Amino acid sequence: MTHRPLIAVPARFSATTSALRYAAEVNARALVEAVWRAGGEPVTLHPHAPGGTADPAEVAARLARFDGLLLPGGGDIAPHRYGAADAHEAVYDVDDEQDAFDLELARQALAHGTPILAVCRGLQVVNTVLGGTLHQDMGGPGRDHRHVRHPVSLAPGSALARATGVDKAEASCYHHQHVDRLGEGLTVAARAADGTVEAVELAGGAPLLAVQWHPEDTAHEDPVQQRLFDALVRAARATV
Repeated sequence: MTHRPLIAVPARFSATTSALRYAAEVNARALVEAVWRAGGEPVTLHPHAPGGTADPAEVAARLARFDGLLLPGGGDIAPHRYGAADAHEAVYDVDDEQDAFDLELARQALAHGTPILAVCRGLQVVNTVLGGTLHQDMGGPGRDHRHVRHPVSLAPGSALARATGVDKAEASCYHHQHVDRLGEGLTVAARAADGTVEAVELAGGAPLLAVQWHPEDTAHEDPVQQRLFDALVRAARATV
């Protein structure tokens, strides 16, 4: 049987879950199934950052066991993490331990060349780690990208375009924040019709695909979206 590359997926804290008596650490089933279809072994990783501070050496040692990293969606990053003095009233579900762990995990993966697929919040984590900033709110109902499916245009010649094999894709979005200033070394790989940055990547062929939308929503029926997970597992397999 072919070895499945191990794909780390940091868990999301959940106050309540069906059939469990306690708060839980979870990941979306659609997300882990997309990794499985691609030939990877998705492994939920416990976020450990007591007091909102992650130990770089500990995170690096834990990540070293894995062949790839998937940074999933979730709540908002605390605005102070990207240098904002105040938080917009629309900012929600901030968790200092989650932020600290995700940011350090991304930092270590980028430093060690671990293949990364970053989804929604995951893209924002990568942008923040590289010194970028976020628009904290897109303007409320009718202006944000919640419960929206819309076309995005991919940059010709980008790693994203090569991975998906298309220059336009139908993206399933659920976000009210988006990239303001790009992090160091990042380039825009896709935009929505309204100009919103919908994907970024690193110049020089670094193994990073980062999309603001949720490819797991439609990957089971849309080969273009599944190819993002395929690309992650393919890159991870090359490191085994």
